[in-house]
Amino acid sequence: MSDGTDASPRWLREAKALAARPCDDWDLVLGDGPVLAAAIHDGHTMRESLRGRLRIDTASRRRDEDPLTGLFTSVGDVRLRGRRSRFEVDLNRPRDKALSSDPADTWGIRFWNGELPAEEVERSLAIHDRFYAMAAELLDTLLDRHRSLLVLDLHSYNHRRDGAEADPAPEDDNPEIDLGATTLDRGRWGGVVDAFAEALRAQPVAGGRPDVRENVRYPGGGYFPEWIHARYGDRICTLSIEYKKTFMDEWAGQADIARLYDLREGLERAVAAVRGAFGA
Repeated sequence: MSDGTDASPRWLREAKALAARPCDDWDLVLGDGPVLAAAIHDGHTMRESLRGRLRIDTASRRRDEDPLTGLFTSVGDVRLRGRRSRFEVDLNRPRDKALSSDPADTWGIRFWNGELPAEEVERSLAIHDRFYAMAAELLDTLLDRHRSLLVLDLHSYNHRRDGAEADPAPEDDNPEIDLGATTLDRGRWGGVVDAFAEALRAQPVAGGRPDVRENVRYPGGGYFPEWIHARYGDRICTLSIEYKKTFMDEWAGQADIARLYDLREGLERAVAAVRGAFGA
């Protein structure tokens, strides 16, 4: 007869406790494996006190978020999806840039009506603080279980910024899938990056071979992978994956479901190709 104590390993008890905490800012699903898939820009929720200060409409805000990227997190053993709009708090920027009213920080677009009150900024920064405290606890716990981890930092990008009827941005500078590998240790993880890219290319997307390149769109990387590398070094291989929004009409907001599934299948294939390099 059980004495009521939990006989599961400590790492598993800690992980379950972490995932079970109620949270309005992100969703966390735990599984036993070394692959974490995170879509921290997928969210659209914004608190009412900020919505009233927006200069843009809902459709315009959604266009500059990363809708549907949460679908790709299904490839992870551990799945993390942000609920909050990146304009309430940007978890892929350093703390002092997590909520900005400067158009220089938002592609020249003026999102806000004037400067934001200090109390609004502080509320967003508190979410940023909670997220990185949780991320540290999560990754520490996973590394208690696994020798090394693969983190997929999932994003998307617009390629029709000139308007719904205008020509898309040139393909030379806008691959279908851009692999951001700016912080990982090339000496240790270069073979993983190459195998991952080849597996993505091998999966047809809408009947064709996808254009997959490395460090094209955002050669400087983002704060989330930088923070992971600074804290954990070469124990974690972080790939920031930018999907061009060919899987949807970025102006109408309509998804191409078949293309989305093709892209997700390619991601599943890529994870399978490199999974053996991670874990216990």
